[in-house]
Amino acid sequence: MIKTVNLQKIFKTEEVQTLALNDVNIEVKEGEFVAIMGPSGCGKSTLLNILGLLDNPTSGEYYLNGTEVSKYTEAQRTNLRKGVIGFVFQSFNLIDELNVYENIELPLLYMGIPATERKRRVETAMERMAIMHRSKHFPQQLSGGQQQRVAIARAVVSNPKLILADEPTGNLDSKNGKEVMELLNELNKEGTTIVMVTHSQHDAGFAGRIINLFDGQVVTEANL
Repeated sequence: MIKTVNLQKIFKTEEVQTLALNDVNIEVKEGEFVAIMGPSGCGKSTLLNILGLLDNPTSGEYYLNGTEVSKYTEAQRTNLRKGVIGFVFQSFNLIDELNVYENIELPLLYMGIPATERKRRVETAMERMAIMHRSKHFPQQLSGGQQQRVAIARAVVSNPKLILADEPTGNLDSKNGKEVMELLNELNKEGTTIVMVTHSQHDAGFAGRIINLFDGQVVTEANL
């Protein structure tokens, strides 16, 4: 499903060049749950952004479902993301002005899904995440755990084949963090491919494989 070949990412300012990713070669098969670990600043989030088509690499190749996408324009990347990739972020990234229902519905609006189908999908996602009773609430009225449930509902509402999670429990207490990881684990068991960036050894234990990055390079890979 995912394959990178000699992926490099260089960030340039006027004076300095920073090599964020250096010859990264990884492969993720459909249905896998892979954790990416490493110290802060090692390139984990940069790699996830490229895998999620939020950014392009400086050089190297990225194959998503067999198609080489590293040179895609922003418009092409946006189009390809729709319905294929769901995102879960540490900071939830909910829109404060929209209620729970509207936040979850947003990806379906971008995809042009008809209203009756949108309603069915949003209600199914809310039910699954046990937040149906919060549908009219706004993000600031929710706890951190509830906000992350909304974010996961939004990620899965388009039935993506791939979920990318960036420190999904980073802002949660241990109880809510455990619940979020169990939800992701359940999604994976149903066939969704998950790639997760994490600092947490506990969270990484839910994955089937751990890739360790250091200074922008893959240093170890291990099956669990």
